[in-house]
Amino acid sequence: MRQVGFKTTVGWGGWRPGAGRKPGPNPRIRHAPRDAFGRNHPSHVTLKVRSDVPSLRIRKCVMELERRFATASERGDFRLVHYSIQSNHVHMIVEATGPEALGRGMKSLAARFARAVNRVFQRKGSVLVDRFHSRALKTPREVRNALRYVLLNTQKHAKKALNRLDPASSARWFDGWKGRRPELTGPLVAVAQAHTWLLTKGWRRHGLLQLESIPGG
Repeated sequence: MRQVGFKTTVGWGGWRPGAGRKPGPNPRIRHAPRDAFGRNHPSHVTLKVRSDVPSLRIRKCVMELERRFATASERGDFRLVHYSIQSNHVHMIVEATGPEALGRGMKSLAARFARAVNRVFQRKGSVLVDRFHSRALKTPREVRNALRYVLLNTQKHAKKALNRLDPASSARWFDGWKGRRPELTGPLVAVAQAHTWLLTKGWRRHGLLQLESIPGG
């Protein structure tokens, strides 16, 4: 019997450059494995909205999202500690007792988030591009950098110091500003109290945050 050789010409099968479905206007986040973390590690989480959703930073939307955050900021094994609402995405710093608790907590929070956005803009259908993206914060410096990035994210996009607390964030409840007390205005507190050592004390080893600081600058 004679062994037949493999076909070497490029045809319809196999890998080739440029093959596969092309990304649309709302490309999905690649489903890479999430960071492994324990109950003592906070996470930096990002939710991205579809391109057809108007800016999230209008006052009516921010107020509605704060009301929804207040009802889901703490559920025993999950806590929303900080957030920053940008035009087409939201940054959050959360605590969870494990991957399952993180998944359940974010599923509940994302559902409330989507309902709030659709209610404000009187629209229907999906709001988020894909599932949330998360990164575990395992050291005091990582936590401080994440706090700086989230709470001063508007200054990062503006590429200049605005010297004011972002009203579309949890910055006014934050007690880690250098030379400034938290502005606890109004009866609504849309975030939960941090429990982990990294978020309560650990990050302070590297210094309090300065309002005029520009992340990435």
